[in-house]
Amino acid sequence: MKSPRNKTIDIPLEEGGKLLNRCLIVKRKSSMERVENKIIYGDMFDVCKRLPPESVDLLMADPPYNMDKSFGGEKFSGMRTDDYAKYTERWIKAVKPLLKPTASIYVCGDWKSGPIVSIVLAKHFKLRNRITWQREKGRGASKNWKSGMEDIYFATVSDDYTFNLDAVKIRKRVLAPYKSEGVPKDWTETKDGKFRDTCPSNLWDDICVPYWSMPENTAHPTQKPEKLAAKIILASSNPGDVVFDPFVGSGTAAVVAKKLDRRFIAVEKNPQYCVWAQKRLENADESATVQGYEGGVFWERNVRPVFDRDDEDK
Repeated sequence: MKSPRNKTIDIPLEEGGKLLNRCLIVKRKSSMERVENKIIYGDMFDVCKRLPPESVDLLMADPPYNMDKSFGGEKFSGMRTDDYAKYTERWIKAVKPLLKPTASIYVCGDWKSGPIVSIVLAKHFKLRNRITWQREKGRGASKNWKSGMEDIYFATVSDDYTFNLDAVKIRKRVLAPYKSEGVPKDWTETKDGKFRDTCPSNLWDDICVPYWSMPENTAHPTQKPEKLAAKIILASSNPGDVVFDPFVGSGTAAVVAKKLDRRFIAVEKNPQYCVWAQKRLENADESATVQGYEGGVFWERNVRPVFDRDDEDK
């Protein structure tokens, strides 16, 4: 029995048949009208061949990292470096025809797979940055450093791309407020304290990995936080744009795209994960809240006034 405060989505497949049936199976060339805002149940290598070309404004990809990992009963095995590079090359070639000339690309990786991803990305696109974000969670190791960071590689198809800087500023508490001629310089005083909206860097230390009392949490082993997806989507797309996730997993990119008034195409081959992703999409009809994002800004961890401690942004 789960605690009443435990909001984890862990519907078993045998109970999620109706949710799975709401997902789309694509067996032929399909129009945007048919596939947009759908969880597509299938293998991305097959599905990509049937999606409309040059239809995607933003690619968000979280492929399996180069390690042994079980995903819903399916095991992904770590490979030699050259084999993982070939795997990365294969899925990038599958998605590339779907991207608009103005599209942006974000690909997740860890310390081991990330360098391979960056090399392959640079062969096909204009590699622009590496974002490192602090996971906070993670088991310790007796003979190594605890792995508490992951990377996201940012690239674009061309030099013509979207980047909405003002949409992703971070609200930070001002510890040493400075005034010029008696007027606050670059900060604002509110009833909750003194704050400054700052430009984001490529080091993200304000992300909270989903945990059991958060409505976005699922039983997926490598779920990405909605706040992380929101930063990417707000920065590199506009309302109405199409966000594509070929490895949708628990559905984070699709859910956040919906909450932020973007369209999405999401592909997942594991039926259990399709059930959880579909459930999260339906939950988004009830609430469009993104943890840690409020009033048009991202709040630095532990500075936003907390009204519901179950959903505290730690």
